[in-house]
Amino acid sequence: VQNYERQRNALVAGLRTIPGITCEMPSGAYFVFPNIRSFGLSSREISLHLLENAGVATLPGSDFGNQGEGHLRLVFNAPVAEIERGLEKIATALRGI
Repeated sequence: VQNYERQRNALVAGLRTIPGITCEMPSGAYFVFPNIRSFGLSSREISLHLLENAGVATLPGSDFGNQGEGHLRLVFNAPVAEIERGLEKIATALRGI
């Protein structure tokens, strides 16, 4: 439980430092659902952009219904160092939008 908490906290804190992303702290599960609406693209377009330009796999929020549009789903079940590397890649890729 403590490991999941460290991973969750690292991902949420890192996402909150990226301009244009807002992210609520999840109270359960092992994923976060950050809001990416400010980039002006669909969640599918952002998800593909991150895969192609950062090598980071996410799921578009639209895969979870209409209310999910404007969000991404990211799983935090990984070592904190790997989460931090992924966050750096995400931040770099999103600067280009």
